[in-house]
Amino acid sequence: MIGHKTKVLGLGLLATSLVLAACGTAAPSTPVIVEKEKIVEKVVTSAPQVVKETVVVAAPTAVPAAKAKVLRVNLGTYPDNLDPQKASFVNEIAHLKLAYEGLTKFDKDLQTVPGAAEKWAYNADGTELTFTMRKGQKYSDGSLLNAKRFEYSIIRNVNPATGGEYAFVTNDYIAGANAWGEAAAAVADAKDDAAKKTATEAAAKAEATLRASVQAQDAAGKPCADYKQEDCLTLKIKLGAPTPFFHTIMALWVAYPAKEENITAGKEQWTNSTKFQVGNGPYTWKVLEPQVKSRFEANANYYGDKAKTAIEFAYITDSAVSFNAYKNNEFDIIALAAEDLKTVQADAALNAQARIYAGSCTTQLAMNNKFPPYDDKQFRTAVAQAVDRKAWVDNILQGLGAPTQTWIPPGYPGYDKAEARFAFNVDEAKKALAASKAPTADKVPGGKLKYFASNSPRNKTRGEFLVQMLSKNLGIPVEMTLVDPTEYTARQKKGDMDGMFLQGWCADFPHQTNWLPTYFNSKSFASRWGYSNPANDKLMADADVTVDPVKAAAMYDQAQKTIIGDVSSMMFWNNVNSYLVKPWVKGLIQTPQDSGFAGDTVPTAIDIDVAMLPK
Repeated sequence: MIGHKTKVLGLGLLATSLVLAACGTAAPSTPVIVEKEKIVEKVVTSAPQVVKETVVVAAPTAVPAAKAKVLRVNLGTYPDNLDPQKASFVNEIAHLKLAYEGLTKFDKDLQTVPGAAEKWAYNADGTELTFTMRKGQKYSDGSLLNAKRFEYSIIRNVNPATGGEYAFVTNDYIAGANAWGEAAAAVADAKDDAAKKTATEAAAKAEATLRASVQAQDAAGKPCADYKQEDCLTLKIKLGAPTPFFHTIMALWVAYPAKEENITAGKEQWTNSTKFQVGNGPYTWKVLEPQVKSRFEANANYYGDKAKTAIEFAYITDSAVSFNAYKNNEFDIIALAAEDLKTVQADAALNAQARIYAGSCTTQLAMNNKFPPYDDKQFRTAVAQAVDRKAWVDNILQGLGAPTQTWIPPGYPGYDKAEARFAFNVDEAKKALAASKAPTADKVPGGKLKYFASNSPRNKTRGEFLVQMLSKNLGIPVEMTLVDPTEYTARQKKGDMDGMFLQGWCADFPHQTNWLPTYFNSKSFASRWGYSNPANDKLMADADVTVDPVKAAAMYDQAQKTIIGDVSSMMFWNNVNSYLVKPWVKGLIQTPQDSGFAGDTVPTAIDIDVAMLPK
């Protein structure tokens, strides 16, 4: 075996002559002629003589060391925050979901499946959720993982003092969570000692209510004592209202069980050290060199499918540099930038390595329903049918997008592949325009339509393309107004832009509630362009608290059909994930939720065919 000395029988006249070969790890890969001396006796009639003979033998061919399996990924920007309860950007989450795992996780079909919890159950009305954890789970350092760890992480995410950007994703549902945040804010806003005392007492009461809503329990149903309790395998979460999808939220990074003692010991720097970043996920965080490199290796203590390859992240922000490095075989996966798409398509080998598939975002052309002529459904229909979505994707997005006529994108629960209303059709657009309250320019306030965009060279180019298309197909002038980016955001929130503008949404988690009521409720984002349908608001709210998943899915489906039918906006395009992947990367499973790199939703499926690696 490699690394062990091997005994070889010498090529002499006597079977007792033995030659020791060199250690296999030091031997060269090609045979080398080696001269060995041996001592033999020649028998003659006179006195015995000792004669030296030289015997030429071939040293054994060494077995080449097996090539290491490492998936080398350029992740781009180095993360700003690697705290599970504070992270929010995709490059941050890409690291965390290798080293940690939630109570649940997502599979290749974006279905919610058991993670650290082997099962879960709701009470009859969906207001209490009980997780049962797998027995004997360990962190990558071999220490016990029990339900108390998740109790800590969830409460830490809710805690106003943590200040996590995604606290809302738990606070909107766990009983008492928002009340704690509001009470803490009242303490900070108190004007005098008396008011502060009252607010502090209210905050303490709210915190106690929240802590009672998230409780780890032992086999006897009693609160767990500590992190070393092996029978602490139950976690109960009380919800403020029926929330039959909360188990899906528990797959998100906000509930990852970071160790309390590591956070305390590491203080402000705990996130930037593998000493403290000890997780329960499929990988162990082995190297963390800020701005330079991260390396993850298979976690031997992980209960599930073992990682087949190590993963290394680099942080090259310049896509041109990254592309050249990829061509030099320095990376196995990189993001494919639009600037490099034509080069890739012109090269047969590179084109075969391009992975372009559905992503997690949808962009719409919003039409402010509060202002004429967009307060007229027939006029909005005319606009929707006057836009060639495919031409936009081909010319503006350079193919890195997909036209859509519905809201929830492919690959997500609730995607409506049958939706075909309001497709590009100039003749139908003119019919709808003729039936509207503003069939000609003189009926439009100011004699022209308005399109608003955040001021940048790229947005100016995009806007000109859209403005020319609408002007030509509707026969009504369209004026583009470029707005300072900060002002543009503020005006969107105020809902005072009296025209058309782009609006988009990307999935936080794969469930209809994240796409429909979160966005299209009249008091939510939809208020930015004046869309309001109280009956549909109620339908979506009812779907959210419907425990039967089949009934809920049907209700969400009807709600989406109503949104499309109201033509509150024009569904425009879905983004795509676009990567370059080397041919020796095998087993990669693509999902719309991939964000850090291709296949990162199910990374343990990825393998490297070392026989294909460059020599």
